[in-house]
Amino acid sequence: MTAPVILTVTRDIAAPPEAVFDAWLDPAIARRFLFATPDGEMLTCEIDARVGGRALIVERRASGDAHHHLLFDEIDRPRRLVFRFRADPAKEGEWTRVAIDFVVQDDGTRLTLTHEMDPAWAAYEEQTRKGWTMILASLATALEKDNG
Repeated sequence: MTAPVILTVTRDIAAPPEAVFDAWLDPAIARRFLFATPDGEMLTCEIDARVGGRALIVERRASGDAHHHLLFDEIDRPRRLVFRFRADPAKEGEWTRVAIDFVVQDDGTRLTLTHEMDPAWAAYEEQTRKGWTMILASLATALEKDNG
């Protein structure tokens, strides 16, 4: 049996944990950073922010529409958010697990995102790490604009 692929991305954000946490569950803010690419057009950002709730984020890209699905397992504001995640080409039931921890810092929040993937998705590890790194940078930018 092969061990799961576990990747971790950390980012310090100059905003309080409540604001950073809430951004993940507020469609008006999430559409600005969550799976948003510089050249894409956000088509759908629907978030049912409750345990057992789902989210669908669809962005139109040059390569076609990219669908991202979330299923919320834990919502502990403002400390922890855990959801199952799948994106194209994964099918229903082929979930990975994402846990996000929010820790207060003197100048804001340290966000640590841990993504656990089945070994079958190992080829996507570097692409996934780059994607989350870009998403967290976009989140920081969106919150700085809101608080600037």
